[in-house]
Amino acid sequence: MPHSVRAVIARAKGEPVSIETIEVPDPGPGEVLVGIQACGVCHTDLHYREGVINDEFPFLLGHEAAGIVEEAGEGVTNVTPGDFVILNWRAVCGQCRSCRRGRPWNCFETHNATQKMTLDGQPLSPALGIGAFAEKTLVAAGQATKVDPAARPEAAGLIGCGVMAGLGAAMNTGQVGRGDSVAVFGCGGVGNAAIEGSRLAGAHTIIAVDIDPRKLELAREFGATHTVDSSEEDPVEAIRAMTGGNGVDVAIEAVGLPATYEQAFYSRDLAGTVVLVGVPNPEAKVELPMIEVFGRGGTLKSSWYGDCLPSRDFPMLIDLYLQGRLDLDRFVSETIDLDQVEEAFEKMERGEVLRSVVVL
Repeated sequence: MPHSVRAVIARAKGEPVSIETIEVPDPGPGEVLVGIQACGVCHTDLHYREGVINDEFPFLLGHEAAGIVEEAGEGVTNVTPGDFVILNWRAVCGQCRSCRRGRPWNCFETHNATQKMTLDGQPLSPALGIGAFAEKTLVAAGQATKVDPAARPEAAGLIGCGVMAGLGAAMNTGQVGRGDSVAVFGCGGVGNAAIEGSRLAGAHTIIAVDIDPRKLELAREFGATHTVDSSEEDPVEAIRAMTGGNGVDVAIEAVGLPATYEQAFYSRDLAGTVVLVGVPNPEAKVELPMIEVFGRGGTLKSSWYGDCLPSRDFPMLIDLYLQGRLDLDRFVSETIDLDQVEEAFEKMERGEVLRSVVVL
């Protein structure tokens, strides 16, 4: 029997979101029904509302979430009703060419629920296949990762997207190691997670770059050893001065702009690594002299979801959180109600918060 629940819907491009009553089906084979406890307000949800990702309106927004499994469909073995889970948008298929080559963190055929949630009979497009700005949501079983229930839902849910993207950009994609030097461009939620990940990985020098002094101060709290206000000085020159004239081993771009990507490219040492984790506008382009790409060596990488494997990484990160070694609570700027999401988007755009988190 379908469940009628309150949810945040984006009906049309650029229009404010609204609270609607939607219908969520009982789980079918391979699906689970999750009661949402907390869901972070992520830039990706705003991209959906603005029509940047696609135009498959109406969207059921929200994806950075934690909650309790209420029902499990036929054949589900990884979770059972009552489990505390973090939702993810990489439900590994195990069959695609990447999975078969032993690279499930790049799975090209991730699963979503087969059945549709609906609004007045119209199928909804759930953000990243999740749709968690709702009292309940329906996902593929592989999208629900069981973790220690001792974790606060408000903090745990953030691992489902932004925090994992940043931590993974440093620890998985960038492969930051002990004694490395790192520069992170953009100190919002993802950038500060990259700083935290670099600290956990043992980086010796962590340089935070931003144009907002408030964000640079937060970056120090997350583990930055140096900061650069790029509105006041050339970040490439500043980073080289801080690294003996050489540049950093790993430069992480967490903004998604051509200008900051070029700064990251030129701020790395010879044979260094550039990691792009900021989401660019589809029209954005970067032009680099090929001789510089060749002559500087190293690697240019894009980080998909922090190259994470949720079944491996989520429980590990929650364990670090419960041990006091990963400060997820610091990412939670405020907790809000479901009907405050539009206001949270505005705060996010003004740079006033790392994460507003909806608590249900």
